[in-house]
Amino acid sequence: MEDSYRDRTSLVKGAKDIAKEVKRQAVKKVNKAVDKAQDGYTQRSYNRFQDEEEDDDCYAHGEANDDEGSSEATEGHDEDDEIYEGEYQGIPNMGQGKDGMVALGQPIRDEYKDRNELETERKADEEELAQQYELIIQECGHGRFQWALFFVLGMALMADGVEVFVVGFVLPSAETDMCIPNSGSGWLGSIVYLGMMVGAFFWGGLADKVGRRQSLLICMSINGFFAFLSSFVQGYGFFLFCRLFSGFGIGGAVPAVFSYFSEVLAREKRGEHLSWLCMFWMIGGIYASAMAWLIIPHYGWSFSMGSAYQFHSWRVFVIVCALPCVCSVVALTFMPESPRFLLEVGKHDEAWMILKQIHDTNMRARGQPEKVFTVNRIKTPKQIDELIEIETDTGTWYRRCFVRIRTELYGIWLTFMRCFNYPVKDNTIKLTVVWFTLSFGYYGLSVWFPDVIKHLQSEEYASGVQHFYGNKYSDINFNFTLENQIHIDEEFTNARFTTMKFKSVTFQNLHFDNCTFEDVTSINTYFRNCTFINTKFYNTDFEEYKFIDSKFLNCSFYHNNTGCQITFDDDYSAYWIYFVNFLGTLAVLPGNIVSALLMDRIGRLTMLGGSMVLSGISCFFLWFGTSESMMIGMLCLYNGLTISAWNSLDVITVELYPTDRRATGFGFLNALCKAAAVLGNLIFGSLVGITKAIPILLASTVLVCGGLVGLRLPDTRTQVLM
Repeated sequence: MEDSYRDRTSLVKGAKDIAKEVKRQAVKKVNKAVDKAQDGYTQRSYNRFQDEEEDDDCYAHGEANDDEGSSEATEGHDEDDEIYEGEYQGIPNMGQGKDGMVALGQPIRDEYKDRNELETERKADEEELAQQYELIIQECGHGRFQWALFFVLGMALMADGVEVFVVGFVLPSAETDMCIPNSGSGWLGSIVYLGMMVGAFFWGGLADKVGRRQSLLICMSINGFFAFLSSFVQGYGFFLFCRLFSGFGIGGAVPAVFSYFSEVLAREKRGEHLSWLCMFWMIGGIYASAMAWLIIPHYGWSFSMGSAYQFHSWRVFVIVCALPCVCSVVALTFMPESPRFLLEVGKHDEAWMILKQIHDTNMRARGQPEKVFTVNRIKTPKQIDELIEIETDTGTWYRRCFVRIRTELYGIWLTFMRCFNYPVKDNTIKLTVVWFTLSFGYYGLSVWFPDVIKHLQSEEYASGVQHFYGNKYSDINFNFTLENQIHIDEEFTNARFTTMKFKSVTFQNLHFDNCTFEDVTSINTYFRNCTFINTKFYNTDFEEYKFIDSKFLNCSFYHNNTGCQITFDDDYSAYWIYFVNFLGTLAVLPGNIVSALLMDRIGRLTMLGGSMVLSGISCFFLWFGTSESMMIGMLCLYNGLTISAWNSLDVITVELYPTDRRATGFGFLNALCKAAAVLGNLIFGSLVGITKAIPILLASTVLVCGGLVGLRLPDTRTQVLM
């Protein structure tokens, strides 16, 4: 009995094995036929793309309806309520048939294939999609949709430019208002760049995981929230915290913006219009400079609530600088996701609807609303699923959140590591060198120029100082401003200092007897080794640190104004610095226009290498900068030459990376840019007033070397977006 049962079991098992083998052979034959048909289709699409023939009546993916006013293939359901061909109909349920049975033409399931085979199939699909997508974007045309997205993304890029400039403009006022000691004065500028560096890498990687629009919307919201919050906080530690997260948010703007916009542009439009988009960064710098010039010095705009809460004009400036970010967040809610990203992750239906929206929007703007979108099926790359183990039943909610966050971060890291795989490894290394050298030279000299101008101003100011020695003043009333003076070995008896201002005044070895200081303010004023006898101080801002090695006998202080006092009264140096930055940013405009017009004519590589080499050569003219006007002229020339290199580098970067790594690679390079900026600021800032030779030679060398490396990059002008 048992032998009979075993024989029957073996027979059934053998029959199943034979059926499976027959099924495999049948599927292989069908797959060969399908692959042959797909190869023929790919060749036809590629030939059409190479010839660049425009045909509105027939498309490679399907025939259009003879009546252009309607199309059953694109407009939905027909009279019998049949699903149109282009609609995504879902993956067939493998369990619907009997065990061991498959429908004719059903491809081999992915679980029977190894990882390398799946990746090879995906790579082939991506190459086919790249050619097909270029044809689709050409059919959609360039019109109202691209221009609307241009201004929306431009506001986000403008917010990034504002964030870079706002730190330098706010730094002096914020440090003084919050009584920051010199030991902590450099943290504000560094911590913002640190946040932008981490944010660029994180949000760039996330844009390749969840989408360009989604990532940009989240990061801009974080930037806007913490930028507004930073304008109201009083403590320096909390202010640093807010600016750190504000920089972390805005760090994701550049990678997402350029990846997003490049994926809705046709090949012949991409270089020029990405260059025009770069102009918004310059507009952000102009906006920040102009607002600082108009707002910060006007302290009549400030108010206070008691002695604990002070709201000075620099805080108003911070709020105004957050407005471009808020506008971009609001506008982004009305824009769709990048269709190229959706196709990359296998969301065919959503991508098709967005492409149809782009087509219809542009055709209506051209006065051709009857023109039909002829695409009914788009190639989507094979999706390789990653198995993620999450404790859904036994794990707690915070455990699941931790696992999810860890998984996403690990996915971003894996995508980043793929940027160093063949065939993009060499391009990543070259781009790293170019980004680092350009950022180091540009940001280093950008901080060096204003500091040199301030150094020249301080030297000129110090050369006009007035010295007073051994004078004696008795029964006299001082009610005017004392500025840029040094008093040594003098005596004041029965003297009254009322309603006056000391500006850059030094009192050394002075004797004050029976004197009165009332309603007095001071800037950069110190009493060194002075003696005060029977002296009264009423409503003054003289704090302990302003008295150096001084003695007090029977003296009294009433209503002393403690805290740091900020004022721009009669102080035109602030206006001058803001105006210099405004001119330097405005000088970028001609270079931006020239680079946009020539980007597709002379090529990205020529523009990149030539601009960096010319910028390096222009640094040698700094030897002749002996006055403020000459240094400002050199600043404008340098900025005008360098902007072409930045525009070219942005275009080349988005074109060299494939879609699944585009934002990640751009984010990594942008993070490297911020690290180079911090390093350049530290090195060049420490050399102000010491020597000109090292900054000039260092900037020239790195720019020229970076330009020569940039010329070794592949030319992407005639390539489709990978």
